[in-house]
Amino acid sequence: MQHVTEQTRTYPCGSCGASLVFDPAHQNLTCPSCSTSYSITLDPTATLTRHPLQTTVSQLRALAAPAGQTGNEHEVICQSCGGRTIFNGTLTATRCPYCATPIQRTDIQDSPERLAVDGILPLQVPEDAARSSIQQWINGRWFAPTEFKKYRTLGSFTSVYMSYFTYDANTVTHYTGRRGDDYWVTVGSGDNQHRERRTNWRSVSGVVHNQVRDLPEAANTGLDAGQVRELEPWPIQSATPYQPEFVAGHLSRTYDRDPLEVFEGAAKPRINNLIDSSIRRDIGGDHQQIGNKQTTFALLQFMYVLLPLWLLTVNFDGRPFQVLVNGLTGEVQGERPWSKVKIVSLVVTVILVIALIAVAIYFSQGG
Repeated sequence: MQHVTEQTRTYPCGSCGASLVFDPAHQNLTCPSCSTSYSITLDPTATLTRHPLQTTVSQLRALAAPAGQTGNEHEVICQSCGGRTIFNGTLTATRCPYCATPIQRTDIQDSPERLAVDGILPLQVPEDAARSSIQQWINGRWFAPTEFKKYRTLGSFTSVYMSYFTYDANTVTHYTGRRGDDYWVTVGSGDNQHRERRTNWRSVSGVVHNQVRDLPEAANTGLDAGQVRELEPWPIQSATPYQPEFVAGHLSRTYDRDPLEVFEGAAKPRINNLIDSSIRRDIGGDHQQIGNKQTTFALLQFMYVLLPLWLLTVNFDGRPFQVLVNGLTGEVQGERPWSKVKIVSLVVTVILVIALIAVAIYFSQGG
């Protein structure tokens, strides 16, 4: 249901009126109260749209709202119970804290100065499977504090769709550099005669072409970039045109950084590494030195997609620890605390064992 006055959307069950949620196990909307399910009808005319990077960002920045506007608190009235819900920062989908009704903001996605979502990879890992993956990961962390393993009571565990930009690029790179070819020579005489490896260097130049497709980069802050990167690969080719039903009952965040910021800070360095690898292959030989390169982007476009995670946050010893689960594959990446008590106990035990072995050897050799 679209609530025009509140600029929100909810999904009441047609049978009992309770709130529907997206069920990752069956890929449909399900009522937790009466178990009625509703299929999600896809728009057959909808297509995934890719946008030219520079011109799109220029248009967005020209329409940009005052700095920080999207980060302000936004209060809405729940249309089910009348309770007031606060949306903070870039959160666009949440649950009413009083009746648990899933609520989606429509004003951000429909705003002219914000990008509309192009595609989505719907959540596929149910909560029980995600918790099982988390449990296995935690059980495999040696020397983790016992309190950390009580994450079910101490931690916050939730599903969330994070904002990503995926990039397509065709590049043409002119380069100059040097190629090194190894060869062996015999030097010295008599007992001092031996072989040495030397390198013959010569100048080279050339042109390499690179094609990048669907390179994903996270557009949200607040998560460890290295851990997020380790959740790859994402099957972006399987993305479907965005429909809000896929987000029902789950948290969702719009982007914190625009596509040009994400490209310059994350995607472009990865593309440059790919170009360097192509240049080294093109140079050949045993050693390669890249002197100068000039890259032209013949194609540079992006797509805005939502990708699903399960996020565990545990506060331990005064700081938060995050564990991420890929919502499509169940892969787990995260940070864990270390138990100083367990580590000290192990060190003491090892020292005692070594001491006992030394004493046993001493007496076995007659003192």
